[in-house]
Amino acid sequence: MTRYLTAAFATALALFLIVVLPAPGHSRSAQDGMAHPPVSVAADGLALSGHDAVAYFTEGAPRPGLAEHSIQWNGATWRFASAEHMAMFQANPQAYAPQFGGYCAWATSQGYIAPGNPEHWRIVEGQLFLNFNGRAQMLWEQDVAGNIAKGRSHWPRVLTQNQG
Repeated sequence: MTRYLTAAFATALALFLIVVLPAPGHSRSAQDGMAHPPVSVAADGLALSGHDAVAYFTEGAPRPGLAEHSIQWNGATWRFASAEHMAMFQANPQAYAPQFGGYCAWATSQGYIAPGNPEHWRIVEGQLFLNFNGRAQMLWEQDVAGNIAKGRSHWPRVLTQNQG
């Protein structure tokens, strides 16, 4: 029983530190006074509008997540369609989280931010990218590698550069 409580406490402490303390190099969250969190969320605080980030990789399609399979990570609530997907994400969130915080990849490549739409997506070299709508997706796909490179050159500076 004591080992279980110690392990449970260690796990709870580790999760608390991951959620509360920002990782080196990450932008501050909206709660810290920044207008845009490092992960694109709506007023409800859900990443990917509540879609399961792992499903893009395992099922090749967006799939709604469930409230009972939710975790907090990087300033957002992430939902998953199953406990298995939630565990996969927890083991390696960077492998499944969308690039550019889930903001529109096309907008980021152009030096500004717009919300990403979980219905307009593409996996490139094992990384998930979202776009705002079909037109942004089409423009981004005209030069995927170039637009990824441009987006990386702007990220994460675009989160704060246009604030007055």
